[in-house]
Amino acid sequence: MKLERVELRRIDIPLRTPFRTSMGLELRRDILLLRAETTEGHGWGECVAMPEPGYSEEYLDGAAEIISRFLLPMVAAVEGLTPARAAQAMAAIPGHPMAKATVEMALTDAWLRARGTSYADHLGAVRSEVDCGVSVGIADSIDRLLAEVTGYVEQGYRRIKLKIEPGWDVEPVRAVREAFPDIALQADANAAYTLSDARHLAELDAFDLTMLEQPLSAADVRDHATLARMLRTPICLDESIISARSAVDAITLGACAIVNIKAGRVGGYLEARRIHDVCAAHSVPVWCGGMLETGLGQAANLALAALPGFTLPADIAPSERYFATDVTPAITMNAEGRIAVPTGAGLGLEPVDEVLERYTTAVATLSDLSF
Repeated sequence: MKLERVELRRIDIPLRTPFRTSMGLELRRDILLLRAETTEGHGWGECVAMPEPGYSEEYLDGAAEIISRFLLPMVAAVEGLTPARAAQAMAAIPGHPMAKATVEMALTDAWLRARGTSYADHLGAVRSEVDCGVSVGIADSIDRLLAEVTGYVEQGYRRIKLKIEPGWDVEPVRAVREAFPDIALQADANAAYTLSDARHLAELDAFDLTMLEQPLSAADVRDHATLARMLRTPICLDESIISARSAVDAITLGACAIVNIKAGRVGGYLEARRIHDVCAAHSVPVWCGGMLETGLGQAANLALAALPGFTLPADIAPSERYFATDVTPAITMNAEGRIAVPTGAGLGLEPVDEVLERYTTAVATLSDLSF
C-alpha cells in the first residue's frame, strides 16, 4: 500500500448539550477529520484533540500542523505501507499522540477495507456488543444532577460516571448513590486534587464506587500509589497512562487497579491494544474512554472495547447523546444499554456526504506528500 493523497477536513458540529472543559463550556465541537487515499483504497481518521490545550498539551490547530508538515511526508515515504510501519515511522517524532493516532486510524481503515477485514477482527474483539456508560458533568445543583442521572438510568446506561472537583464531590456522589443504590457508579476527578486531599477523598469509600478516576496530576504516579494505599475505592488512571510502558510502571508501583484506555491519548489503536495486553497479563481490568467522537471515532472505539480485557462499561454513547445529527449513520444503543460493534470492512461505516458538507468549515487537500 502507498499513500497518494490526503484530505484534511475541519467540521463544526453543534452539541445537543453544552460540554464543560477546562477552558469553559463548549457548545459545538471543532473536529479534524482525515481522509487518506492510498493505492488500495481510502480510509478515515478522526483527531480527538480539543481546540485548546486543556485535557493535554495537544490542541487541534497544532495537531493539523504536525500531521500535514511532518507525519504525512514520513508515512508517504514508507514502502509497503501498513498501519504498523506507519506507526514505526511516526515514532521518530516524539510526542503528539493524538496527531499520530489520526493518521494511523485512517491508514488502518484503508488497509482493512482493502482486505475485507473489520477493525474489530483486526484488533482481536471477542464481543459483538459493548456495555455503555455515560459521563455526567458538573451540574448547577444536586437536584439538576439527579434529574440528569435519572434520565440516563431510564435510557438504560449500564454505568454512571460523575465528574467531581473540590467543592463538588462527596455530596453529589452521596445523593446519586442514595437515589440509585444498585447502579454501577464511578467518580472522575480529572486530576483536580493533590495528595493532601487524601483524607477527604477517603470519604468516597462509603459509596461503593467502581473506581475513582485520575484524582491527581498525570505526572504524580507515585502519589497515586500512596493514595491507593489510603483508600478502599480502586484507583483508575487515565491521563497518566500514555503507553504500554507507562502502564507497566503504574501497575508495578501499585498506582492503579484499573486503567482507562483512550486510543488518541496513547498514539493510536495499535498502542491501545498493547496496553490492553499488558493490563491483561497483570489481571488489571481496562475500559474504553471517550473524547466526544463522531460516529467514525466511536466505531473504532467499539472495536477496541470489544477486546477481552475490556470488562467495564465504556464511555461510548449513541450519537444522540452528543449530536442532533452525526456525520455518519447514527450509532444507536439498545434498551439493555449496549451498542453493536460494527462488522463491515475497516470502520464499517462512512460519513454521510450531505451532512459532512453541511458541517465542513475548511478543507485542505494534499497530493504532493514529498515535502
